[in-house]
Amino acid sequence: MSHIKLRNMEEFATASGISRPTLSKYFNDPDSVRPSTRARIEAALETYDYRPNIYAVNQNRKLTKNVGIVVPFLADPFFAEIARNIEERCLEAGFQPSLFSPYGKPEVENAILDNLRAMKPAGVLLAPLGRRSSDRKIIEDFCRDVPTILFDSNIEGLGEAFVGSDNASFVAQTVDYLHRTGDAPCFFEMAQPANPNAVRRRDAYVAKMIEIGLTPHVLQAEGTGWAFEEIGKRGALKLLRANALPTRTVLCSNDRLAIGFLSACYDLGLKVGHGADCDLRVASNDDHPYARYTCPALTTAAHDYEAVSRLAVEMLLKLILSGGMLEKRTETLVPARLVLRQSA
Repeated sequence: MSHIKLRNMEEFATASGISRPTLSKYFNDPDSVRPSTRARIEAALETYDYRPNIYAVNQNRKLTKNVGIVVPFLADPFFAEIARNIEERCLEAGFQPSLFSPYGKPEVENAILDNLRAMKPAGVLLAPLGRRSSDRKIIEDFCRDVPTILFDSNIEGLGEAFVGSDNASFVAQTVDYLHRTGDAPCFFEMAQPANPNAVRRRDAYVAKMIEIGLTPHVLQAEGTGWAFEEIGKRGALKLLRANALPTRTVLCSNDRLAIGFLSACYDLGLKVGHGADCDLRVASNDDHPYARYTCPALTTAAHDYEAVSRLAVEMLLKLILSGGMLEKRTETLVPARLVLRQSA
């Protein structure tokens, strides 16, 4: 099978030697062409692994107003908040959004994409489970069939564009602030992260610590799945009871892990905060909707929910109006904003 990516029907017509009108006729109704022509087209489809864009094939028909929104775990308040933002913007633009979530299960993600393909939406905003969990081939095929913008979780090369938060800016700001105001932080994460952004944050932490001439310390909590608070609490209790923290400042990969960490500190009678009477500082990343209500309130690097949702929807509308394909794939990263609260 060829690895040449054919982005549109013109390229496929040139590569296969079959005229575009004949191809359009076949894609609208395979039985409408002669059997020998059909065999040539289907052989070319196998050779080039090309699939027509559903929107482009049907561009002479009435444009559907349906759009799909897929987030990895809708019960997570972060994804619920960004989905709400995106949904509202789609409604304001005159589209009818349908919201889906695989709840962390790759097989459910695949089923959702199959269902969406059958719906023939005008476009889809997809936050995939990530390159470790998602089936790349299935997402690649889906993006060829349906105009798709990826958001939050990037799988390089897939979709017409990606919009998300700049995870490196999250960690750079928190590490820089914590280093300037006290001990440089160790990094607390899940040993098997459920979200691919966690890997980018760990890598950014290690790079930033090396950049400022310090030794990075990565601590991991055992556990899988999306029960981050419970995994964070169990991991923190184990580390704190063993007096295994290399520094008295902890930077958590995400706010939900940090909530579990703060709970462990409370159970052990440890005071978290910036004062001289405090045992340790805890900071994190995301500005989870509940982060301001923890005790103490959590210092964190905040997603710009409004900017990510606005840019994602704007890109989707641009894609739909352009006929389902952009000139080139772009990646837009929105920087984080440091929010200082009592925990650090």
